Amino acid sequence: MATFLHRLGRLAYRRRHVVTLIWIALLALAGVGAASAPAATSSSFSIPGTEAQKAFDLLEERFPGAGADGATARVVFKAPDGGTMTDRDSRAAVDRAVGALRSGSDQVASVTDPYAVKAVSPDGSTAYIQVSYKVSGMELTDATREALKDTGAEARESGLTVEIGGDALQTVPETGAGEIIGVIVAGVVLVITFGSLVAAGLPLLTALIGVGIGVSGITALASTLDLGSTTSTLAMMIGLAVGIDYALFIVSRYRAELAEGREREEAAGRAVGTAGSAVVFAGLTVVIALAGLAVVNIPMLTKMGLAAAGTVLIAVLIALTFIPALLGYAGRRVLGRKVRKEPQAPQDDKPNMGTRWARFVLRRPLVVLLVGVIGLGAVALPAASLEMGLPDDGAQPTSTTQRRAYELLSDGFGPGSNGPLMVVVDGDKAAADRTAEHIRGLDGVAAVTPATPNKAGDTAIITVVPKDRPSSAGTEELVRDIRDTTGDDVLVSGATAMNIDFSQKMNDALLPYLALVVGLAFLLLMVVFRSVLVPLKAALGFLLSVVAALGAVVAVFQWGWLGSLFGVEQTGPIMSMMPIFMVGVVFGLAMDYEVFLVTRMREAYVHGERPGQAVVTGFRHGARVVTAAAVIMIAVFAGFIGSSEQMVKMIGFGLAVAVFFDAFIVRMAIVPAVLALLGRTAWWLPGWLDRALPNVDVEGEALRRTLGAEAPGEDERELARV
Repeated sequence: MATFLHRLGRLAYRRRHVVTLIWIALLALAGVGAASAPAATSSSFSIPGTEAQKAFDLLEERFPGAGADGATARVVFKAPDGGTMTDRDSRAAVDRAVGALRSGSDQVASVTDPYAVKAVSPDGSTAYIQVSYKVSGMELTDATREALKDTGAEARESGLTVEIGGDALQTVPETGAGEIIGVIVAGVVLVITFGSLVAAGLPLLTALIGVGIGVSGITALASTLDLGSTTSTLAMMIGLAVGIDYALFIVSRYRAELAEGREREEAAGRAVGTAGSAVVFAGLTVVIALAGLAVVNIPMLTKMGLAAAGTVLIAVLIALTFIPALLGYAGRRVLGRKVRKEPQAPQDDKPNMGTRWARFVLRRPLVVLLVGVIGLGAVALPAASLEMGLPDDGAQPTSTTQRRAYELLSDGFGPGSNGPLMVVVDGDKAAADRTAEHIRGLDGVAAVTPATPNKAGDTAIITVVPKDRPSSAGTEELVRDIRDTTGDDVLVSGATAMNIDFSQKMNDALLPYLALVVGLAFLLLMVVFRSVLVPLKAALGFLLSVVAALGAVVAVFQWGWLGSLFGVEQTGPIMSMMPIFMVGVVFGLAMDYEVFLVTRMREAYVHGERPGQAVVTGFRHGARVVTAAAVIMIAVFAGFIGSSEQMVKMIGFGLAVAVFFDAFIVRMAIVPAVLALLGRTAWWLPGWLDRALPNVDVEGEALRRTLGAEAPGEDERELARV
């Protein structure tokens, strides 16, 4: 592989005009396709095989046009002090609001009159209108949302307090500010790392071009492949991260080759031939992790994972072709000004911070290993109390109308009114009435409405209001009780039940997903490192960092520790997709750092260095670049912590902490400590397995033979760098 990539790098350098034009043309083509394609819709969220989904499918069949899985809104009214919602003026204002909502949009499926359905609180202070829509919240038009907001504004003019809850006002979280902050921090780190604006600019430029092609391609194919409007979110985040990382390693290697006195074309070829091999395998681990999301069997997640995997492949191709082409234009300007003016011979033996740290770990490997493992283990302890679910409007910031509506409903009708359960009875009215009577006798039930049959009389809907809030353990227990104590012809659905089923689906898929991703990556790393213990150590270290990160997330978002520091206004269950999401994203990035750092150690060992000295060599040439890559990733993810959306905030915090733990504690401390303790055993591979595994030559041994014999002594100095 190294020989092929060396030729590819030199070809891209020589044909830089053609290569540059090809990538610019691809960007333009994707941009034109995105601009001319139909707007992306939000395909309906479905969870195949769950009871909630079966209920929605049954409702679609028996109650056509009712929008059973469509968006909902609750317009909550509170009378002024001293008044009630049954006063003439208040009632008139509500009646006008009902009429306005019914005529405000053709996306409206139904609007309830609070006085007809008894949606007035016992003390008369609060009432609410339930609005159901034919489409999901992401598919609502701006005009529909504006009509909803205008209705609330008009009612406020009558002196009423009016707030709007539900998912009708839900929009895709704006994350532009976080991305901008991440790019700015990345630029600063790159300038500090390279000491050259040109060298710092190349990874940023190519990463943005890669993300532009990927996201534009997703947008262009959205209508054809039924991709939702949120599909590109993960692709943008991961594409930006790995795009900067991969280019950073190629440029760093190129600068090292120039410092060795190589001609520029040969330096570009060797950079791609050596660091490029690591990029290919690191990219494959990320693709495995993202494509593996398909095992969860949730169409939305599968599409997001495959779209992000496609963007990662683009990042790999850009690093292997576009970067050497741009290096052809940059020449020696990728070096710092001082180095260009006063070129010096390389001083490989001069200690740097990475060298000093590696030697410290080698002197006390057992102490470093114990401190790292015990420290991460302590941070991971809260993960044992992990409760998974999906946050409700109670987790919204207090400044939002959704949160204020949530509080008004809780005060007037009880917390459970924010997440009523929809019970679907596949039977006649008598069967539905018996079911309703049975549910009234269960613990945790606040109210049960009379059954509403369809026109054919063969299906009915019963609304059940729990006593506890939607995301509570009590509500989950109630859903389980209804399902366990009623027959197969009774299905529990609604947003709350769907969230519970989604969480269970995620929980059930976690172990198979881990086995698939870690297993395939283990085989891949065994091919790269020609070792059994090194991939095993890499996988165990990753699991330790992810569990520790989950522990930190539980401590902050579920227990509330340091919650005010991170803007957590309401503690509650951890987002159900968080563990799988963290496994997929962090595993890919963690293996990046493992491949780039340990590949360099492997090369040193293969070329004759002692195991301990190989560790020092790997840190001397790789620690600074890996550190810069990790800081950039932490900055990109931490930029999302400032989001007003609890889920985005949680994702940003979890990923930033996980990358910190994995890069600086696992890869920088635990990995060298384990390698020091194992010695030559770390690189052991049974002979039969060595013969069975393909030789991909990541360390560049075949490339060195192809390029000819080196000068005496150079074999120790002229090692491939990342």
